Amino acid sequence: MLSAALNPIAVNLGPLEVHWYGVIIASGVILAVILAIREAKRRNVAEDHILNLVLYSLPFALIGARAYYVFFEWSYYSKHPSEIIAIWNGGIAIYGALIAAAIVFIVYCRVKDLSIWLVLDIAAPTVMIAQAIGRWGNFMNQEAFGQITSLHFLHELHLPEWIIQQMLIGGHYRMPTFLFESTWNVIGFILIMSIRHHRGWFKQGEIFLSYAMWYSFGRFFVEGMRTDSLYLMPGLRVSQLVSIVLFVGAIIIWLYRRHRADTPDYLAGNLNAAINNHAV
Repeated sequence: MLSAALNPIAVNLGPLEVHWYGVIIASGVILAVILAIREAKRRNVAEDHILNLVLYSLPFALIGARAYYVFFEWSYYSKHPSEIIAIWNGGIAIYGALIAAAIVFIVYCRVKDLSIWLVLDIAAPTVMIAQAIGRWGNFMNQEAFGQITSLHFLHELHLPEWIIQQMLIGGHYRMPTFLFESTWNVIGFILIMSIRHHRGWFKQGEIFLSYAMWYSFGRFFVEGMRTDSLYLMPGLRVSQLVSIVLFVGAIIIWLYRRHRADTPDYLAGNLNAAINNHAV
């Protein structure tokens, strides 16, 4: 007998429903902040800077995620403008959130005289694990899934039955693309966290660029399996194009910065710590 889908509601507080999606996303953010603060202290970056960046970037990341989605679905939203702000009906894009957050980081670091590359290095692996956790919010909502597949194929992946049954959507079993991306990000997180403290391996900026290359490479292939992609035109998925640009751009920037004599090592940390710690 087929099992019922998991309840997306975590807690009912009277008229207020707390969704698992929000709980899972919040859990990922909290873990990311804790890890970022720990690493920031090692690199002589004040904890207040990390907290400020979280406070400033989260609302803009949400706006960016929605704006990105609306922009590429403008043919619909131009006819239904009242739904543009109806984020509760779904429709956000992680690339939009990352772009908006990156802009906030750049502005903040310039104002505070911090190395943007160092701060991005500190944040990158924590963002990666937050993304991995966040995909399970999509799982609970039965979204970000892939093409129709067979029950036999899902069993061949050796997945727990509760995951398999959650992939029964609209009468068909679906590819668990949320799981593929989450697993890819977990592997990348473990890899980067395992090697980032090796002396002489990374210059500032290269941990962030490693994250950009790793995530965009995996996202390109996962996106090709999804059925809810945004398209620039038939056959051309937005996220795949962005992934290609991000991957190639990260390689070019890596090679350029690697051969500059004035690029400090990642482990050197914040070279202006004495000034910045009093400027928060």
